[in-house]
Formats: sequence, C-alpha cells, structure tokens
Amino acid sequence: MIPPDRFIPVAEECGLINQLGLWVLQTACRDAVGWPQPVKVAVNVSPIQLKDPALLEKMLLTLTSSGLSPGRLEIELTEAAVLQPGGKTLAVLGQLRALGVTVAFDDFGTGYSSLSSLQRFPFDKIKIDRSFVEGIETSPSAAALVRGVVGLATNLNLKTTGEGVETLAQLEHLRSYGCTEAQGYLFSAARPNAGIPGLLRRLNATAGAGSSTQQLAS
Repeated sequence: MIPPDRFIPVAEECGLINQLGLWVLQTACRDAVGWPQPVKVAVNVSPIQLKDPALLEKMLLTLTSSGLSPGRLEIELTEAAVLQPGGKTLAVLGQLRALGVTVAFDDFGTGYSSLSSLQRFPFDKIKIDRSFVEGIETSPSAAALVRGVVGLATNLNLKTTGEGVETLAQLEHLRSYGCTEAQGYLFSAARPNAGIPGLLRRLNATAGAGSSTQQLAS
C-alpha cells in the first residue's frame, strides 16, 4: 500500500494529477449515485487541478454522466489550493457552489493563512485537522482550539467536521462543542464501494436517526 502523501506529490510532479484526479472524481460519483440519499461523497481536489481551465466543464460532465445530484458532491481543498495567485480559484469555487456542490476547507488550522482564506473564499465547511482532534482528551490547548474553531464556524454559518476521530471520548467532546460532523477510524477504515451499503446500515443502526451527517470521503 502506498499512502496518498507519497503518490500524490509524484503525480503532481510528473503531470499525471489531472488525469488521476478526474478518474477519482468520475469513479466516486459513479459509485455514490447508488448510495441511499442524501449520503454525500467527498473528493479531494489538487491545487494543480484548480489551474485546469476545463475543470468546471469536467465536473459538470461527470455529474451529468453519473447521474449524481450536485448537492451530493463535496470537494475538499487545502490551503495550498486556495492560495494560488490570480482570481481563477475564487471564480471556480463560486461557480461550483452555484451548482449546489459543497466546498470544504480541509486540514483547517495547519497553514499560515487559514483565517484570511475563510474571509476570501466561499467555503461551506471547515474540516478540523486530526492533529487537534487527537489531543482533545488530554490537552487543554487542543480542546480550546477545537472549541474556538467550532465557535468561529458557527458564527460564520459554516459546518464543521472533526477529522481523525478514533475514540468515543473524542466524538463526545466534538459533539459537546457543537461540531456538526465527524470522520475517522471510530466509524470505519477505508473500504471498497461494495462494502459501503453494509457500512451505512451498521452506522444507522448504531448511531440512530439524525445523530450525525453521513459522509464518506474518497
């Protein structure tokens, strides 16, 4: 197994990230259309993909050909993706949101300009980096930071996702702070599409209706 933090930089350096990213998007949308509504699929988009002038057209074609509603697609962007020179990124994000696609700020809190990015770009959600979540039980400073991010997001009418949740205690802390979503090994490790229906049934039976937003990331 080769983790994403190893193969994605290679794909970006050798010029294959656009083809790889499009394949991931197409596969994710095609798989997700068979999941029960309103379950979403989240797809990471590389900074290099955002420079592609045909990105919006490719996303529209993918949604049309797969039959997936735009409201069930979420794209995740890191700070490196949004802090590119020029105004193209802002325009693309605005067009995607106009279609109904959700835009999430991934790994929030790990960059240098996270707050200014929130002001400049039209995000729907903040994803709180796992480095903060993993210390939420033992570190008062980590807990304070997570509470602060959730409070900030609430005031900005943004949803929040706690990343890297591995224990029930972490989940309860996030829930008590008002965090709207959570993801991590507590719910499931990565699995192929064939295992998703069973996973959703298990999560629904365990969590109960309305206790959390169901979301699977590709």
